[in-house]
Amino acid sequence: MARQPNATAIDIKTIDDIDRYINELFAPEDAALAATVKSIEAAGMPAIQVSAGQGKFLYLLARLTGARRILELGTLAGYSAIWMARALPDDGRLVTLEFKPEHAAVARKNLERAGLSAKVDVIVGPALESLAAMAHRHEPPFDLIFIDADKLNYPAYLDWSLQLARSGTLIAADNVVRAGAVLNPPAGDEAAIGARQFNAKLAADPRVEAVVLQQIGLKGHDGLALARVR
Repeated sequence: MARQPNATAIDIKTIDDIDRYINELFAPEDAALAATVKSIEAAGMPAIQVSAGQGKFLYLLARLTGARRILELGTLAGYSAIWMARALPDDGRLVTLEFKPEHAAVARKNLERAGLSAKVDVIVGPALESLAAMAHRHEPPFDLIFIDADKLNYPAYLDWSLQLARSGTLIAADNVVRAGAVLNPPAGDEAAIGARQFNAKLAADPRVEAVVLQQIGLKGHDGLALARVR
């Protein structure tokens, strides 16, 4: 798509207004989602959940792939898990991994409020340990994998995700542009360093075909990686 002549002249307020317009039109939050957002503030958790529009996008990815089994790395309060779990069939399953027990407790309450407890397993502990345990017990492959956890471990998360995938599995990884910091990560910026390493690893891996899409809106300037397992 060609760049529009006035593309660089769009200000941040307009971008935010457009994001709100899209969210209200295509991804209005119901009571369960709105309560989940409020629970994040009430619990003093960082407001780093996906936007409503991004949640709807994850929902559509799950629907488009016909996902019956979904794996999420990084639960937070369960906002994205609610979006994805709603796309599952009646016998579908979502497994979400969360490092902090207090976050997992909030997520479980939100999932229960949304009527999704029976479809979602919240596993607490370091994701790398949980992933290794899942691979060791030969967990059935997942159809959709969403990576949205600590960025420094993204390259390792990719390796484990591929072990838990099948041909045709879709892997999505959030926050891989870091407002452009991936171009030249500042010293000590572990998130940008991890994202850059992940992007390079993903691009070079012959087991997948992938791309990174820039995203800009209420959550700032970032990007989403999408990869299909060959």
